Order: sequence, then structure tokens, then C-alpha cells
Amino acid sequence: MKAAVFVEPGKMEVHEVDKPTLQKPTDAILKIVRACVCGSDLWWYRGISERKHGSLVGHEAIAVVDQVGSAVKDIKPGDFVIAPFTHGCGHCAACKAGFDGDCMNQEAGGNGGYQGEYLRFTNANWALVKIPGKPDDYSDAQLNDLLTLADVMATGYHSAASAEVKDGDTVVVIGDGAVGLCAVIGAKLRGAKRIITMSHHEDRAKLAKEFGATDIVSERGDDAVKKVLELTDGNGADAVLECVGAVSAIEQAGKVARPGAIIGRVGVPQTEPSSNTLFWKNIGLRGGIASVTTYDREVLLDAVLSGKIHPGKVFTKRFTLDQIQQAYEAMDKREAIKSLVIVSQ
Repeated sequence: MKAAVFVEPGKMEVHEVDKPTLQKPTDAILKIVRACVCGSDLWWYRGISERKHGSLVGHEAIAVVDQVGSAVKDIKPGDFVIAPFTHGCGHCAACKAGFDGDCMNQEAGGNGGYQGEYLRFTNANWALVKIPGKPDDYSDAQLNDLLTLADVMATGYHSAASAEVKDGDTVVVIGDGAVGLCAVIGAKLRGAKRIITMSHHEDRAKLAKEFGATDIVSERGDDAVKKVLELTDGNGADAVLECVGAVSAIEQAGKVARPGAIIGRVGVPQTEPSSNTLFWKNIGLRGGIASVTTYDREVLLDAVLSGKIHPGKVFTKRFTLDQIQQAYEAMDKREAIKSLVIVSQ
């Protein structure tokens, strides 16, 4: 089968590799329909973080089940599914508490292989999310919406859930990448009345407004903080969704949050900020890896199927699997908000 391979920083290739096989009774083999490139993939693509050269890549996909292990009873071959990157088992303390992103029975070694024709998926019985019908039942746009539920939409929603966004809140979103844009959707789903998005790019700001942002702040640094405070009558936001990961973004979040607010963080952090920055305003800081299966089942799948949300609009360029190098380059050069990879029809 064909699969995308990380050769070295800046270089992706498609190689012919062995089709994966069932290794545990809890496994499933999936035939990938659509995959995509994540902003976090750029960390190792750019050489900022380490990844083994020659490794399979990707952690977001929708797929059709090809085979299942003997312990997989709720999923069967032919099912159309979302393949969350979290692989929750459903029965450990973390999963039971609603944090399947921190499942205590995840297989060591991290994710990889979603950008390929077939994928071995662990903890398949609980973690996979069934989609009604089959891929042919859905339009191109609907398939894209469903694909976001493997990670980016759930991660955006997680920032809003972590910040405890509620009806009537004023929310600030820091970050206008695909996750930040999905955070706008998440805040709106949770009832935010006003959503202020920090954005310096016209195309992203336009999409943020389409997703539910009420205000766009294009200023940077202290000027951006000043603008947010002006928009909130000097009070600051009830919740801040930090979708970047840089220390400067978290510190900025603290400056635009009202006393007692919570910052919901989903940007992978470079280093931790000083807790003193937030202490004097009683500001909470929480978040991390999204609970993808949990959110999909509780909120997001129904929201997509009913047409209430359309997060698939974050895919602004599309590629075939054979064009994987171009897909990464488009993200790296900010020519695409998020790159869609068509694997099979």
C-alpha cells in the first residue's frame, strides 16, 4: 500500500509499505478515505521537534473499517467511521472522567500512519466513532466537515470547554489557524454572545466571521490588548481560548482576561509561562489534549450531521496522497489554512 513518509525536515515522500495487520484483539484495520495535515505536523516537518526519519505520519482521518479484532464487538467491517487521534479505551479513569485524550491505555509510540491507504487503529471498539451510512451518502463538503471531527474541530471545541464558555459570555480567541477557527465554532456552540478573534490575515478573519466571530482584532502586541479592553469596556473577556502554544500567547491571554476568567489552552506549549502572571487576577489556565471521541459523541457529530456547523471550510487546498509534499508545503508557507488529502473515493 501507499503511505506518506517523513524523510527529513522539509521532505515528505510516498512509499510503498506493507499493509498493516491486526496485532491485538482490540485492533481494527481501516481503509482511509480522507486525511489531512495538522499544524502540529509542521513542528517536525520544520525540524523544530524530533521525529524518526522514515516514519509514517498523520493523525486525522475518516475511513471505512476493513477488519476488526476478536474483542471488537461494536464496530464491524464496512462501517464508516471517524478515526480520532486519541485512541481512548473507554474504561480507564481518564476516559470515564471524559478525558479520552489522556487515556491510560494508549499504545506507546504516538500516532502515525493516517496519511496512508490503510491504518492499524488501536482501542477500536470504543474510540472509533460510527458515521451513519457510507461515504457515498455524503457530499464533498460534508465529508470535509466529518474529517475535522478526527482532531481539529474537537480540539477547537476543547479550548472552549476547558475555558468553561457558557451562554452570554464574551470570548477572545487567540490564533487564527484551523484550530483557532474551530474554537470560534466551539465558543458559539456553547452559547458565547460575543466572540473576539485575533487575526492578522484577511482570509482567516473572513472565515472567523462566517463561523461566528463578532469582532476581529488585527492589532498586535500591546495594541491588541488595548483594543480588546476597549471592546469590553475595560473589563476583559469572560473566557480566552489560546490556540497557539507560545508563551507570549498565554501571557497575552492573561492580559485580555477579566479577573476570575479561565484560559482554555490547546496550543502545544513551547515552555510554561510564569504562574505569577495569572495569579494576581485569579485567572485559571487549563486544557491540553482534546477528548475527541467524547466530544464527537456528545456534541459534534450531531452538529455536523444536522448542518448546524461547517468546520470543513478550514480546508482551503486539496491534494492527492501522491501530492503529500505539496500538501505540507502549502501549510508551511501559509498558502493553505489546512491541507486536505484525498486518499480514496
